[in-house]
Amino acid sequence: MNDSLGKKLESTRINKVLPHIQGELLDIGCGLNQLKKAYGKGIGVDVFKWDNVDIVVENTAHLPFEDNSFNTITIIAALNHIPNREEVIKECYRLLKPDGKMIITMIPPIISTIWHFLRKPWDVDQSERGMKEGEVYGLTKRQIVDLFSQQKFKLSLDEGFMMNINRLYIFKKI
Repeated sequence: MNDSLGKKLESTRINKVLPHIQGELLDIGCGLNQLKKAYGKGIGVDVFKWDNVDIVVENTAHLPFEDNSFNTITIIAALNHIPNREEVIKECYRLLKPDGKMIITMIPPIISTIWHFLRKPWDVDQSERGMKEGEVYGLTKRQIVDLFSQQKFKLSLDEGFMMNINRLYIFKKI
C-alpha cells in the first residue's frame, strides 16, 4: 500500500494482532510481510510475489510444513482474497499445534467494497494483482465463524477496532 491511509490501516491491524501472537508464527497472505517484521520472527507466505515475502506458493491450501508446526497462524485482511478459503482453513488446522490459534482480521463486505472503489486509482493490491475468481470484498462475522466452525475451530475472541469497522477474530483449535 503506497498511500498514507493504507499504511495507517495496515499499522493499526498489525498493532491489534501483535499482542495475541505466541511462539512460531505463520502469516498467510502476508503481502509485504510487515507483521513478521513487527513480531521479529516467523514465516510469511503469499501467492503473489510481493517484496519481502518469505515463500511464494501457488496455493496456500498446500503449504510445505510439517503437521503441528506453528503456535499462531494469521490471515490479516486477506481471507476474502483466498478463493479456496475452506481448504486453506483446513490446512491451517493441520499446521497448528494442539494449543494453537488462528488470528484473523476482516472488514465487512459493504465497507470493503466502498474502500476498494475509492482507492482503485492508487490501490497497489488491486492494480498490481487484480481480483481473482472467488475473491470477495470482505466477509461477514457469520461467514467467518461458520468457515472456522466447519473446520473444528472455536471462536475465543471477537473484537471490533477502528470504530468497529475492522474486526479481530481469534479461533482456537479444538
